[in-house]
Amino acid sequence: MNFPTATTHDGPDADPGPYRALVRRPGAQSIEVIDQRVLPHAVVRVTIADVDAAALAIRKMTVRGAPLIGAVGAYGLALALGRDASDEGLAQAHAALDATRPTAVNLRWALDRVRRTVFGLPHAERAGAAWQEADRIVAEDVHLNRRIGAHGLALLRTIAMHKPGPVNVMTHCNAGALATCGWGTATAPLFLAHAEGLPVHLWISETRPRLQGANLTAWECGQRGMPHTLFSDAASAFLMQRGDVDIVLVGADRVAANGDACNKIGTYAKALAAADNHVPMYVAMPSPTLDPALPSGAHIPIESRSGDEVLSVSGRDAYGQMTTVQIAPAGTRAVNFAFDVTPARLLAGLLTERGIISADAEAIARAFPERFLR
Repeated sequence: MNFPTATTHDGPDADPGPYRALVRRPGAQSIEVIDQRVLPHAVVRVTIADVDAAALAIRKMTVRGAPLIGAVGAYGLALALGRDASDEGLAQAHAALDATRPTAVNLRWALDRVRRTVFGLPHAERAGAAWQEADRIVAEDVHLNRRIGAHGLALLRTIAMHKPGPVNVMTHCNAGALATCGWGTATAPLFLAHAEGLPVHLWISETRPRLQGANLTAWECGQRGMPHTLFSDAASAFLMQRGDVDIVLVGADRVAANGDACNKIGTYAKALAAADNHVPMYVAMPSPTLDPALPSGAHIPIESRSGDEVLSVSGRDAYGQMTTVQIAPAGTRAVNFAFDVTPARLLAGLLTERGIISADAEAIARAFPERFLR
């Protein structure tokens, strides 16, 4: 696949992988994204050229992953300012984009950052400044993830020194390059390890109901040639109990000031199993995913999605056609919470761009003091 290159990705931190979730062509007043709803069966790029399309792409999960939706939101605000650069237009676009997904803090963080950048500028300069700030957000995300990868790689090397065979890593959902602007968060150490020849194997949880693990993480591993095995969500604890897992690495959509981490539903269950089986579990947290305003995970808003996602499943049939089938009796009610919160006490640590830190309020404040300034 020969995807166009975005100038914001170029540089020493650029991910050399074969795909990019978000691309802005040089000088373009639009962005291109991979439609993640049709992966792994097709690779379809969608052009986003107005704020309404950006909001719809986030809400309908054409794009997903906390860092990526933050970047798309930032570009959406730039697109909106090209249409209406007034204070009222800025406020309306900010509110519309912010309402698309409630849990991931990166979206609000990116929108607020662009708004602060442009607010005091003449209206004629706002759109251009917003595009530049969105470009910076993308470049910084790639850099942060590359640093997370370097720190996590050191962790994987240490494990490899004390055991024969590959380092067996378990993950949940998709915290790969598809969820970010490059490298991914939880996958960055794995991609770097694989590139340098360190033997690693990834256990991929399918991640019901939208199957981000089966559809996206498995696809990413295949594209990079990294050994991986897919398993049903319910097998997580058994694999750990058997001694088949050396470490659990997951991403996050929001981390509270005390280290409680919100991630895709099912992460909490993995943390309980990891603690019971003495398997270290780390959350990969780039600093924009930290929400210092929330004292604990109890305050994180949890998105509740349509029960249809639980009652049906989509895939490719024997004829190669995409289809959706119902898997429960007609009239069945379903609950569909998209995220859960893992208490900090269950985590071995947070994997950040500034190193591996304890998942507690003191360590987080010490590592990121600027985030707590009022």
